[in-house]
Amino acid sequence: MTYETVAALSQVTTLLMFVAMFAAVVTYALWPSNGTVFEKVQRQSLDLDTKSEKAGVMK
Repeated sequence: MTYETVAALSQVTTLLMFVAMFAAVVTYALWPSNGTVFEKVQRQSLDLDTKSEKAGVMK
């Protein structure tokens, strides 16, 4: 194997791994059953009053 062959094989393999990981992340993010989890986390992160009360901060 020459250097050019190894470099080309490495580049193709890396590209395919990147595409596979990107597809897995997009699939996970768009999976219907994960929508409720993301909605819950989104609401928790935007609920500033509850966070300050739990931390013991008085207004």
